[in-house]
Amino acid sequence: MGGRFIDGQWITEKNWEKAADGSFKRQVSVFRNWTAPDGVFPVEAGRYHLYISHACPWAHRTLIVRALLGLEDVISVSAVHPLMTDDGWHFDAEDAEYPCRDHLYGEPFLRNIYLRANSQYTGRVTVPILWDKQTETIVNNESRDIIQMLATDFAALGTRQADLYPEALRAEIDAAMDHIYQPINNGVYRCGFAGNQAAYDQALMELFEALDHWESVLSRQRFMTGEALTLADIALFTTLVRFDAVYYVHFKTNIQRIVDYPGLWRFVRAVHQWPQIAGTCHMDQIKEHYYRSHLQLNPRGIVPGGPVLDFQ
Repeated sequence: MGGRFIDGQWITEKNWEKAADGSFKRQVSVFRNWTAPDGVFPVEAGRYHLYISHACPWAHRTLIVRALLGLEDVISVSAVHPLMTDDGWHFDAEDAEYPCRDHLYGEPFLRNIYLRANSQYTGRVTVPILWDKQTETIVNNESRDIIQMLATDFAALGTRQADLYPEALRAEIDAAMDHIYQPINNGVYRCGFAGNQAAYDQALMELFEALDHWESVLSRQRFMTGEALTLADIALFTTLVRFDAVYYVHFKTNIQRIVDYPGLWRFVRAVHQWPQIAGTCHMDQIKEHYYRSHLQLNPRGIVPGGPVLDFQ
């Protein structure tokens, strides 16, 4: 579901994320600029805006870091509607259940934001987006880059103290995020959107080998790199918190649930219990998005009632 621009036209439901062997191939983010004190995009309160989806695990990362650092008055936010239609991510201020709007321009579709940044844009339209209000362009649309910028460049502007990317642990944090990206963060999608049995089997095996590894680690220590919460934990959490409610059924990752892993489930509950983090978790929008947007996987668009998950 969703689409991209091809030859100036909005194209939907194409196989541009399938490799020749049937495996899911995620497109590379193309806006990769960075903020810097004396750079083109200086670090200033009120200058930047995040476009996010409450349903999307990649965008969820940025919202969590913003909340933990108390950057709500520093970086503003617009959230898209959870349902992705053939027109892609959209805004609907009149929707009774999920009212949402583009707070900067009042655009109806997120793709219009990409076209504001580059009228010749031909790539995918994704969240999150870090937008510069002053130059009216996209700074970055890669979630990992954005959370690193928030945790370093913007941390001093926040109202809460949290060192989520401590310098002494950065190599270890980066390695952990590299370790989980392909088999876990992207792995659930590789299972769900596999084009054939072999591609699915490979992705499923790699996913649960990685989950087993982190179960072992998180059975011995509180967080991925020790006893303090870091960006690596946030990157893992946003996948795991969606796992049992969505991926286990919808993406067929049904070897084992996260609640069946004592270490991983303790980790998910521990992270969720941060008040700032719990407030960013919208399971209703998560389920609405996945089960109703991916009609190629769930043709009737029926959203299941369960499971009941006690994050406390």
